[in-house]
Amino acid sequence: MSTPDAAAYPGERLALPKTGVGSIASMGSRILAFLIDLAIAFGVGWLFTQPALPQNWSLLVWAAMTVIAVGCFGFTPGQAAVGIRVAPINGKVFVGLWAIPRTALTFIIVPPLLQDADGRGLHDRICRTVVIRSR
Repeated sequence: MSTPDAAAYPGERLALPKTGVGSIASMGSRILAFLIDLAIAFGVGWLFTQPALPQNWSLLVWAAMTVIAVGCFGFTPGQAAVGIRVAPINGKVFVGLWAIPRTALTFIIVPPLLQDADGRGLHDRICRTVVIRSR
């Protein structure tokens, strides 16, 4: 027996569609986007540190890229490549300054893994965002 708060599918309580554009992005697509972003950050960091490895410079590049891209556009290069984006749940177009704590929480890895029934990680719930399919 379901409770009154139970949703038939992830995102229903947020008035998101079950499938297609605007539906909750899968964990697989989020991980793939994250890995693409890490590879880009490594490459950019390496441009400044070669022939040595970028070490922590790649983390700095990743953080700056993520804050700027998500805050201004709603997606990182990796998210754009896999067809997902970060959307505010308050109906606004841009994530804005919420991208800063969202990125900081993503950096420590655990918050994105603590998902609710709508597929939103702890970092998304704190920052009032949701990761959705953009295509």
